[in-house]
Amino acid sequence: MPRPHFDLIVRGGTLVSPRGRHEADLGLRAGRIVALGDLGDADAHELFDARGLHVLPGIIDSQVHMREPGLEHKEDLETGMLAAAAGGVTAVCEMPNTKPGTTTAAALADKVARVRGRAAVDFAFFAGAAADNVEQLAALETQEGCVGVKIFMGSSTGNLLVPDDASVRRVLRATQRRVAVHCEDEERLEERKALIGAGATALMHPVWRDEETAFKATRRLVALLEETDRRAHVLHVTTAEEMAFLAGKKRWASVEVTPQHLTLAAPDCYERLGSYAQMNPPIREARHREALWRGLADGTVDVIGSDHAPHTREEKERDYPNSPSGMPGVQTLVPIMLDHVAAGRLSLERFVALAAENPARLYGMRRKGRIEIGCDADLTIVDLEAEREIRNDWIRSRCAWTPFDGMKVRGWPRATVVRGRIVMREDEIVAPGSGRPIDFDLVAPRA
Repeated sequence: MPRPHFDLIVRGGTLVSPRGRHEADLGLRAGRIVALGDLGDADAHELFDARGLHVLPGIIDSQVHMREPGLEHKEDLETGMLAAAAGGVTAVCEMPNTKPGTTTAAALADKVARVRGRAAVDFAFFAGAAADNVEQLAALETQEGCVGVKIFMGSSTGNLLVPDDASVRRVLRATQRRVAVHCEDEERLEERKALIGAGATALMHPVWRDEETAFKATRRLVALLEETDRRAHVLHVTTAEEMAFLAGKKRWASVEVTPQHLTLAAPDCYERLGSYAQMNPPIREARHREALWRGLADGTVDVIGSDHAPHTREEKERDYPNSPSGMPGVQTLVPIMLDHVAAGRLSLERFVALAAENPARLYGMRRKGRIEIGCDADLTIVDLEAEREIRNDWIRSRCAWTPFDGMKVRGWPRATVVRGRIVMREDEIVAPGSGRPIDFDLVAPRA
């Protein structure tokens, strides 16, 4: 009887899921996981020795801004996805606030066409809700490569804005899949803008865009979800007040936090980094960071997403508030969170739930987020004992900087496997251009 043959065998690693870990070999063929166990006598075109390493389901970054089309001087789809692969991320979901915004069928199809053959990782795109496209959203959310609809309740980078309850209600009633929402109250943002006086610095950012600006929008959203019996994913939650509120609203709202908000705190980050620490919603005081960690521990938080949003150094060094909000993050998501694992702030199993299984489940991604026979062969292979320093010269994003420059971490991605192909190995990209659109169930589960 012939021995089994695989495209790739990942040998002897410790496989990790939210339910535990165990040692086993993985046999990969035609882009899928086809065998799991002791594959000692099997043949393979390629072998990866994972002994001493941990094999995670492919990490999914479900909130990135890759800036193409229209803002390619900051980033483009190719450089952003190379950064993802370099950081151990196997799939990304890209936001719609490009130029033009991703608000039409043609704009969404254009993004999918642009990235074919250039994507180092798998990908999907959000359609942006706007005042003039509500009638198109039902068709847009079923289009190839679409992960769902994004609502900006408050103004941020770009010009997509759905600021009032009537418009948000129309979007919720027009769509079926879980919507992703940026919760900042536009009216309060406008009212408080006058607080920014001459000579202000980024220290004013969390004062202008204060806790109530975020919490008010989140309360409004949840009331509309209850009224329409719809589900939403509240992006980049930053306040203790929101976290306590959302803990009792899990039927309607899932919750995302970012590594930046879990790691940095005001005022230190603004004193040290200036506008390089500026993002929307802002990084806040340590009491809020502590509340995010409590929400992560008690199950309120569902997802870790990076909110990767690069700008050039020249742009970030403008005087506040003319400096743009956002920072790169897709490449540092895995090392930063592995360092938190090493420090005992969360388990590796919890990280896998937050960054692989949960985003796949909440958005209805087919065959993603799990190490099981039949699933896509997406793997993030990590060394939990590696001690490294995050440096700007490691960053593959076009902006070429990170707010974590100089940070020493314990835990590092050793390889990124996308649909059975090793894309990154030991910090080197070895198979660019192998990513494809993520497949979705047309209506994501409500749970």
